[in-house]
Amino acid sequence: MKDHVFTGLIEEIGTLQQVTKQGEAMVLTIRAKRVLEGLKLGDSIAVNGVCLTAIRFDAQSVAMDVMPETFRKTTLNRLKPGERVNLERAMQPTGRFGGHIVQGHVDGIGTIRRREPLDNAVYFDIEPHDSTLFRYIIPKGSITVDGISLTVVDTTETGFRISIIPHTLEQTVLQFKQPGDLVNLETDIIGKYVEHLLTRTSAGAANRAATAGSSPKLSESFLKEHGF
Repeated sequence: MKDHVFTGLIEEIGTLQQVTKQGEAMVLTIRAKRVLEGLKLGDSIAVNGVCLTAIRFDAQSVAMDVMPETFRKTTLNRLKPGERVNLERAMQPTGRFGGHIVQGHVDGIGTIRRREPLDNAVYFDIEPHDSTLFRYIIPKGSITVDGISLTVVDTTETGFRISIIPHTLEQTVLQFKQPGDLVNLETDIIGKYVEHLLTRTSAGAANRAATAGSSPKLSESFLKEHGF
């Protein structure tokens, strides 16, 4: 997985033609159209929210490698020929940024627990398998579900809810998802970076305070002093 940026706005639904497995390594061959336009070897494409690299392609399909790490931590290892997948090319510098910052680096897998239509929307309740992801999932915050940039409607002790408009449902594989199905989850990168910086900064301050014989405090002045 390379460090390219996606927006979470799905370009098209592709169809998996072939899956070649060797241990925990895979090659996925996907029939597509739009994402093949201008494609070059080595370009990145997000498949159900997972950043993969094009290793060969023709006028109708593209083949991409899946590493063991990706095999173990995403839903790609469950895909079978004939299944449909969300596709998005990496964002170009001149492109319009319509979603949120998506890396294509999946944080974990979630299970759809409920699907409920309401007027023109469809609500999905999703339970992450890794409970530690909850610290990055907040109401009205951003989350990526199978590569789709979405807003968290609300959270519970065990999951979160998203609301899908008709256009998003029609243009993505969520239209086929039902309770019990699995999805890839990528939380908001901003929250992860802020937590990492605060943790490291606080740890450094704690070490300095211990040496000086005092305790550090996370305060407004502390945050301003360290650029937050």
